[in-house]
Amino acid sequence: MDNIKIAITKEQIAMLPPVIYDGGIQVVDTPEKARVALRELTRAQIVGFDTETRPSFTKGRTHKVALMQLATDDFCFLFRLNKLGFPDALKDFISDPAITKIGLSVHDDFKSISRSCEIDPHGFIELQDYTKQFCIADNSLQKIFAIVFGRCISKSQRLTNWEAPELTPHQQNYAAVDAWACLKLYRCLSSGNFNPADSPYIVVDNPDIAVNA
Repeated sequence: MDNIKIAITKEQIAMLPPVIYDGGIQVVDTPEKARVALRELTRAQIVGFDTETRPSFTKGRTHKVALMQLATDDFCFLFRLNKLGFPDALKDFISDPAITKIGLSVHDDFKSISRSCEIDPHGFIELQDYTKQFCIADNSLQKIFAIVFGRCISKSQRLTNWEAPELTPHQQNYAAVDAWACLKLYRCLSSGNFNPADSPYIVVDNPDIAVNA
């Protein structure tokens, strides 16, 4: 497998069926909801992680992280940081090494969060690093998920207003899918249910080596 890599094109992704998320979603916008959510997440011991930030269309202008998503296998909690701030209990959760958090490009998330508060993250697994051992060359969540599961994650809500007074159902679903997908990918890869040699998206670096893709 040293001479191959796995990659997928945008055109190939567009031909795949969409991801269907049928788990539960809870918007967390009060301290009491946050306490309840964190109790449930702590019991899970391993969660998917992602964040969303209101897009800026002005050069040089940035916004604070508005949303943090933490997902179990069948439920996702959407922490509205623009309303909650960053509660101490959430900081403790993020810094707890005993709770495994699976995310993608997490250092970018940490950098964005650190603009508004100090955090000391521990227990994180970076999918962009983890997937390299499976010969996956792509780095985006959409592409990695498509390679492993043959499904397309829609990105249509990415540039919407994450600081809106209320999140739309489409925004909630989009946000939940991103965190849940990180956990689902890790579950599949770590359990040995993905064999790189069987992927239909193998790209041969050495043309003299034949690979049944």
